[in-house]
Amino acid sequence: MAKAKKGFSRSDRIAEQIQRELAELTRKGLKDPRAGWITITLVQVTRDYSHAKVFYTVMDEKTREATQEALESSAGYLRSELGRSIKIFTTPQLHFVYDESVERGMHMTSLINQVAREDAEKFGVQEAPSGEDGAEGKE
Repeated sequence: MAKAKKGFSRSDRIAEQIQRELAELTRKGLKDPRAGWITITLVQVTRDYSHAKVFYTVMDEKTREATQEALESSAGYLRSELGRSIKIFTTPQLHFVYDESVERGMHMTSLINQVAREDAEKFGVQEAPSGEDGAEGKE
């Protein structure tokens, strides 16, 4: 019996393919006006491919709940379109989950920048010019 190759498993490749297809479908094929600007960040597929957790973010926090409703109501359409484009035995049921990691990362970056500014003021250390580290921005 042959050993499994190191690298991506089949379920990882399927998850990536689903992510690419859903990103394209939400961009071009989703006609629901409640859906904002959606970014599919990750897809996790069960071992039997019957369910897929689809993690997403939106550009405008105000549209988060409306986008969730739009995605849930269009899950059947998205699943059927996936079934046409991805040739697997079972097209997974889609479960949409809002990905908060981007917001947490931005919040952590702003906290770090705030502490750096406070330390610079307290100890008289000159800050790096804005734009060099790429993390400086408006809050």
